[in-house]
Amino acid sequence: MYITNAKIFTMGEQGIIDNGYVLFQHGVIIDLGKMSEFNPVDTQEIVDAKGNCVFPGFIDAHTHLGMWEDSLDFEGNDGNEQTSPSMPHLRAIDAINPVDKCFVEALDAGITTVVTGPGSANPIGGQMVAMKTFGRRIDDMIIKSPIGIKFALGENPKRVYNEKDQTPMTRMGTVSIIREQLYKAKEYLKLLDDQLTHDDADEVEYDIKCESLIPLLKNEIKAHFHAHRADDIFTAIRIAKEFSLDYTIVHCTDGASIADVLAKEGAEVLCGPLICERSKPELKTLSPKTPGLLGAGGMTVAIITDHPVIPVQYLPLSAGLAVREGMDYYEAIKAITINPAKICGIEDRVGSVEIGKDADFAVFDGDPLSVYSVPKAVFLGGKLVSGNLN
Repeated sequence: MYITNAKIFTMGEQGIIDNGYVLFQHGVIIDLGKMSEFNPVDTQEIVDAKGNCVFPGFIDAHTHLGMWEDSLDFEGNDGNEQTSPSMPHLRAIDAINPVDKCFVEALDAGITTVVTGPGSANPIGGQMVAMKTFGRRIDDMIIKSPIGIKFALGENPKRVYNEKDQTPMTRMGTVSIIREQLYKAKEYLKLLDDQLTHDDADEVEYDIKCESLIPLLKNEIKAHFHAHRADDIFTAIRIAKEFSLDYTIVHCTDGASIADVLAKEGAEVLCGPLICERSKPELKTLSPKTPGLLGAGGMTVAIITDHPVIPVQYLPLSAGLAVREGMDYYEAIKAITINPAKICGIEDRVGSVEIGKDADFAVFDGDPLSVYSVPKAVFLGGKLVSGNLN
């Protein structure tokens, strides 16, 4: 299928094509360019966008979509296993309900990819997944699993385990659990390597927690550190350096006050939620100005909803609010497309309109960051899954 006569925000090397076309087949983009270069193949269907704007499908890089289900209480709450503070072996894909109503709401807002995973009750919460928002079976919706391990610093683990009167009840306790588990996994990996290289080495007893952290220690996936306060953000960086981890900071509420330091560290940030109350002490500096200030400081920034804290369909609205508070408009579009794709290591599939990538698009006849706009049509994997272009 061709989509023609569109203003294409490629978010890739071609930038914005004012009047262009996109050709996709078998769910993948195989050609795009200016209408002046358009040379259609007779067998392809042509859909006229009539000057509307085509954006890459939006990406929310930090949610708990499908793990706290819509309109349910305990029955649909599968995001926190609050029985042990170290749970790296928990897998988000074993908890997600892909037919939850909120997936449809995400899709209708132009959000075609989400990262979802465990909450922040435990210092080590489990494995996160990048997935599409359309489908009935989680196994068919996965882009990459796991894409990272969830770690939580600050108030949440303290609050959960203080109520249980057990460790961790302090920030020291939280970090000690993380450090101990990472050290065990590092030693476990060394023993496995010895077992492979030395015939007389003892057989290593299987440890599912350590096994789950091997991709992290090998930098095949990232550590996603839940951190709001500046001291917790620095603790995340300290742990990452100690174990040579690739990492991203999730939330980064105090980030504006330490933007220069974060820039020197080359930190990547998943910033948000932006449209919520300051419901706990570590949110006292919450401001929609933060993504713009971090981006202006030279960091790669994505905007997130933390669904269900903010319903996932308000991701574009969150980016619009960031623009209102000073963020560059194009940077805000990047913050919900190519930036989250790069941070989460899935930019080979999604995040921009480029040859070889998935044919995921949102077509708008207005500003997608406006409260008044909804997509005219949403394509996922080359299929029209919401709206129409008639």
